[in-house]
Amino acid sequence: MHEVTALLREYDRARAYTDALWKDLTPDEVTWRPHEDSSAIGWHLGHQAHVAHFMVRNLTAAEPSPDPELDGLMDSANPEKFRGALPTVERLATFRDTVAERIHTRMNAIAGGHVGAPDQLTIVARHLLIALINHEYQHDQWIGEVRANDLGHDLPTDPDTDQVTRLDGYLVLNPLA
Repeated sequence: MHEVTALLREYDRARAYTDALWKDLTPDEVTWRPHEDSSAIGWHLGHQAHVAHFMVRNLTAAEPSPDPELDGLMDSANPEKFRGALPTVERLATFRDTVAERIHTRMNAIAGGHVGAPDQLTIVARHLLIALINHEYQHDQWIGEVRANDLGHDLPTDPDTDQVTRLDGYLVLNPLA
């Protein structure tokens, strides 16, 4: 399971689950904040991609941000009430898709041995993808809670894979798979 290409499939599955949590919501629902000290679903969507970009950038390939204006906004070090207005849903979706494309490009280059130190970077890539998958699901928990409890929408079924389990209520990549 811990091959880079298999982990990329699980990353795509995690992103698809995230999409099932938000793509049917209205733009107002995506940008709505339950209160001043909480984040909108849209912030979590941008944050998931922001973290993914910076982890890949800092651990495997220095490259510029796909949307530098979002970097400060999506940084969890900034308190919720100071994060500012969210971009449009379309811009968030584009940001997420661009980051995912870059992750695929870099991870496939590593898996194909088209990088310096391919064996070392393969180990980094495996652990990096596991962290990205679990981070995606971590924020999906909050998105799902707001979706169901505050906005009154049904939750999608959990991903149909034996590679994912629940720990402490959160979906995570199954550590035993």
